[in-house]
Amino acid sequence: MKAKDRITFAIAYDFDGTLSADNMQEYDFIPKLGVSAQEFWEESRILGKAHRADPILTYMHLMLEYAKKKGIPITRDNFMESGKKISFFNGIDTWFDRICKYGDTLNINVEHYIISSGLREIIDGCSIANKFKKIFASSFMYDENGCASWPALAINYTTKTQYLFRINKGTLDESDHELINKFIPDEKRHVPFKRMLFIGDGSTDIPSFRLMKSLGGHAIAVYNKNSGEEAKEHVRSIACGGRRVTLIFDTDYSANSAIENAVKSILQKAAAEYNLYRLEEDTKKEFHIITN
Repeated sequence: MKAKDRITFAIAYDFDGTLSADNMQEYDFIPKLGVSAQEFWEESRILGKAHRADPILTYMHLMLEYAKKKGIPITRDNFMESGKKISFFNGIDTWFDRICKYGDTLNINVEHYIISSGLREIIDGCSIANKFKKIFASSFMYDENGCASWPALAINYTTKTQYLFRINKGTLDESDHELINKFIPDEKRHVPFKRMLFIGDGSTDIPSFRLMKSLGGHAIAVYNKNSGEEAKEHVRSIACGGRRVTLIFDTDYSANSAIENAVKSILQKAAAEYNLYRLEEDTKKEFHIITN
């Protein structure tokens, strides 16, 4: 491809269970509350059911309540410190640079995004935060003392799909509700769905998987092979016979891993399709072919 023909490809990732093995709150924040992760999530589940509440808003509320009782200040800096404790699956530390470098060989600009129900402030503090063009995740509002006071954004399993459209249209400001709903012809969008990939691991990612498949994009489900056959069976059920995803890999992101080779193949396909498109356009111009 010529420099002017450089194209963009977007990869969006879930976070917990996809890039890291455990929920981000469990590495540092929940232990500080003096409860186990199991106790915290079970209390959140019961509370949400009792109030018919969104589970994301419920766990955010419970974080504030527990911290208040324990006298633990919740600030952005505290959350970011928690993010530093997150560990990642094998190969993640070099994954993003490797994929971008491979994209460069195909004249493809690869952009990485996070779409997570976890907390943006915690992700902002983790070791790979600077690898993403945008981190879409739940977040808090902060009072005059810099302490978390109220949820600013809660991303649940269905609202995740909104952020795939934001990436598609290039409307990355979460507060913008005009441009995201404005009709934009496919050819003028930031990155078409056929050049987008979503990688996730759980049932909360199913709407995103289905959206990607229905609009011509790509979807990969991952599982932690160290969690035993139960994890493998869970991701198999998510695939739903190929109706939601057609590619499943374990969470080994090291060089020459199965998922890396698959993503490289997807990038190769994007480059080939664009080359063919350019050839077709050149043919139309040379032979004055008019199509409807």
